[in-house]
Amino acid sequence: MYIEPIDSPTPPPLVLASQSPRRAELLGRLALPFETLPADIDESYLSGETPPQHAERLSREKAQKIAAQRPEAIVIGSDTIVVIDGEVLGKPRDQEHAVEMLTRLSGREHEVCTGVAIAHGTRVETGLARVRVRFRDLDERTWMEYVVTGEPMDKAGAYGIQGFGSAVVESIDGDYFAVMGLPVVLMLELIERFGWRYAFGTLVKS
Repeated sequence: MYIEPIDSPTPPPLVLASQSPRRAELLGRLALPFETLPADIDESYLSGETPPQHAERLSREKAQKIAAQRPEAIVIGSDTIVVIDGEVLGKPRDQEHAVEMLTRLSGREHEVCTGVAIAHGTRVETGLARVRVRFRDLDERTWMEYVVTGEPMDKAGAYGIQGFGSAVVESIDGDYFAVMGLPVVLMLELIERFGWRYAFGTLVKS
């Protein structure tokens, strides 16, 4: 069977509005050429804003800020937060704080909310992935050993599911890639709203 090559216009440049190496890694796995241009925005909570609303809003603001600079590009913004008992766990201040966070998550289920936004010119489309993650019930010594690796120190909730953290996650209900920081399928679905679909290494007109 012979399949004709796809004849499609050249897609717009793709820009990732993030300095996260995990998001860059996931986007790179799709073999799509892209640039990285981090968006510096105020990440403070608005009055009455829920954690999911916060994640989706920040992803939108990141994408919009870079789209204003690069209106010809398709811009990807994303933001991830970890929530337990209604409280948001950000990045740890130091090793002691990281151990405290992980001990609190130990043996329990928490929620990861990752917002993603696609902006092109003045238009923006957003979505949200919500994932339930359960940790193994481990003792403080094990958490200290994990923290000493350095992996938890730049991550929300003080863990990275794709690294050493894979050894502490008991189960996950939802999009694994959203926990890493970029819900890939949701991102591609949002890009399709702009008339471009993923064709395994490139974007083509849909």
